[in-house]
Amino acid sequence: MSTISVPAHAISVSDDVEQLRKAFSGWGTNEGLIISILSHRNAQQRKQIRDTYASTYNEDILKSLDKELSNDFERIVHLWTLDPSERDAYLANEATKRWTKSNQVLVEIACTRSSHDLLLAKQAYHACYKKSIEEDVAYHTTGDFRKLLLPLVGTYRYEGSEVNMTLAKTEAKLLHEKICDKCYNDDDLIRILATRSKVQINATLNQYKNQFGKDINKDLKEDPKDEYLALLRATIKCLTYPEKYFEKVIRCAINKTGTDEGALTRVVATRAEVDMKTIKEEYQRRNSVPLEKAIAKDTRGDYEDMLLALIGSCGDA
Repeated sequence: MSTISVPAHAISVSDDVEQLRKAFSGWGTNEGLIISILSHRNAQQRKQIRDTYASTYNEDILKSLDKELSNDFERIVHLWTLDPSERDAYLANEATKRWTKSNQVLVEIACTRSSHDLLLAKQAYHACYKKSIEEDVAYHTTGDFRKLLLPLVGTYRYEGSEVNMTLAKTEAKLLHEKICDKCYNDDDLIRILATRSKVQINATLNQYKNQFGKDINKDLKEDPKDEYLALLRATIKCLTYPEKYFEKVIRCAINKTGTDEGALTRVVATRAEVDMKTIKEEYQRRNSVPLEKAIAKDTRGDYEDMLLALIGSCGDA
């Protein structure tokens, strides 16, 4: 976990709420004050702020923020202020409503969260949208995409450390056969990725490399433009090396013509309290540039300040 939080004894929730209310009042909004408070509060503290604000002013602070802020800055503050499970539900709902074949948000949520966190996100989805995430995924996706995504969001994976090496060798061979035959949507291939524990999948993919001399994702690059294969590769990367997956999302977001603020915002908001320190190290290793410097070069204003505050708060994690 990151060190975003401030020691509980040093914080008065009511003081935070009062200061945030002042930031919205009068002429102009005090964006700097909003950043200085919210970017240094952990999920539990932000929930307390939201609850206290609602009971004090009879309004959800998210509504107050949305009224006062705009564009990318509003988006990152909004996502950051949400409870993590509510945020995942919100992002998943957006992803199903705006489904495109290159959309990997559902894979991120299904494969990089713990089983417990995914369950909490699904419960938040029920509460917010009065239906299940599986229902929306099934309705909005088709074909191979639905075949892969539905079990990914629906599974409650085992999270223990036990590994069955005999099974790993057998399933590595099975995966290799299916990929050699280009049966990328095979039931067994999807079953292995969608149901096995992450440590078991890691063992299987290590066996795959040992037995056949190549990383599985290299074998899945048969057609780099195939969007289903891209989703399959993202699934494997999210299950095995999430920090490498998220580093690439950030790199692609800020290294192309025009910044993909949506992707950058999502990764920073969802990973700041999880593994941002590791993502930053991976970014530095991969690009020979600190992530802070790359973000500062590519973004501006309050949005830049909030991003840097969130990734900077992870420095001692």
